[in-house]
Amino acid sequence: MTEQEFLLHHQLTRNPFSDEDAQTDAVFRDFCISGIFHPSWSKVVGDASQPATSIVFGPKGSGKTAIRLQLKKHIASHNEKNPGSKVYLVELDDFNAYLGPFQQRFSKRVQTHPEKVLQGLHLWDHMDAILSEAMTPLVDQILGVQSSVRPVEHNLATEKLASLDRGQKRDLLLLASIYDRSSVGTHIDRIGRLRSKLRFYSLSTWFPLLLGILGTLMVIGLGIFLVQTEVLQLKRMLWFIPIGLAIAWSLYAIRWFRYFRIARRIVRNLRVIPRDSGQLRGLMMRFSSKELDEQPLPVSNRSDDRYALLEKLQLLLRSLGYPGMIVIVDRVDEPDLVNGLAERMKLLVWPLLDNKLLKHDHFGIKMLLPSELQYFVDRETREFHERARLDKQNVVPSFDWTGEALYDLLAARMKACANTPIPVSPRSLFESGLSEARMVAAFQSLGTPRNLFRFMYRLITEHCKRHRSETPQFQISVELFEATLALAISEDKRTSS
Repeated sequence: MTEQEFLLHHQLTRNPFSDEDAQTDAVFRDFCISGIFHPSWSKVVGDASQPATSIVFGPKGSGKTAIRLQLKKHIASHNEKNPGSKVYLVELDDFNAYLGPFQQRFSKRVQTHPEKVLQGLHLWDHMDAILSEAMTPLVDQILGVQSSVRPVEHNLATEKLASLDRGQKRDLLLLASIYDRSSVGTHIDRIGRLRSKLRFYSLSTWFPLLLGILGTLMVIGLGIFLVQTEVLQLKRMLWFIPIGLAIAWSLYAIRWFRYFRIARRIVRNLRVIPRDSGQLRGLMMRFSSKELDEQPLPVSNRSDDRYALLEKLQLLLRSLGYPGMIVIVDRVDEPDLVNGLAERMKLLVWPLLDNKLLKHDHFGIKMLLPSELQYFVDRETREFHERARLDKQNVVPSFDWTGEALYDLLAARMKACANTPIPVSPRSLFESGLSEARMVAAFQSLGTPRNLFRFMYRLITEHCKRHRSETPQFQISVELFEATLALAISEDKRTSS
């Protein structure tokens, strides 16, 4: 007996339980993303017009990826309905891109100890990563390119760029020069195109260079004239020309050295983003001294500069129609340095748990964290809780599913895959001896949607293996249900331990 025969008998056009990952789950993407939510959804999503922080602790397979996709869908829907008060979405989930350069900052001996590397991570490093994740798609939108695997989902009204004043254009170029990370084209080329798009030019920045060139021509010309007229001997020319060139290029040299020092300090303290000090110095020299004076730059290991840069970014986004900003933090267990270990996840995440950032104006972080970290939160010091103020952060301490909620989830997925308007019940898949109450209790013991889908897929497969197409049986027996359930629970316990 084939699986397709079993499904068609129950009016199902596809298997509702074949996908375990929301990222690739077509049923979830096409039918359930906007209609089926975890009971804690309202606390997690909050009000998009007033971004706020939410922190979720959930086990593997509980639906954290699904809720991330739903958050993205919800924000996109909000932006479509509210074009004047949109929310700018930032996804911080590819930590390898930032932890790789960060690890290279340490000695070879320290690099072999991931715990020591992660212990060096601070709040300002995370803020640098957030600023980079925000700036790259913003530059992409302005330039009309797609430079990352993840599609840009912002619908930026580029005509609003013309309304930016010179100070805002400077801030945009400055942030892009420091934080833009492109996988297509060179960084210098992107910033050059952005400068042209913004029509931001500073003629005064060329004055020292032109002075040096004109001075060089004058010194050489004057030297030749003095030698030809025998006013100066050739031996004295060996002194005259170097001294004249030094005077001619002195202003440029002073400016070059000043901007080189700034670029070198930025590169030294921008630990999660690889930058070349020579390239950055060239980009910074396109700003006049007046435009760069007293501007916040990431030139030290402290968060104050990053907060100032974040506020500059928010002011820019507000002018472009995005008064709110939300950062989704996910997949903290996947980086190579973490390797799924709870202690390392703690070292990665804890610097982000700072109330000043989590409660920043018009800014919210949606943190989707593994349940293992809840254990460490419960055992943290008073100093940690005073800094993080988790009591203010809309914490969902246990992203659990009840048996009833999982039953409804199965029913909704079956309805999405049914070819009949009549509701299809999970109960119809089984013999009459299996009560709905027993099913709810069994689903409760499985705990998460992933475990439930895996169980249901295995159950249907095993049932089909036991019957021939000539003598089909379309109701799953109670004995097979209980045996498969016991096996699933046993495997889950073995995996967890």
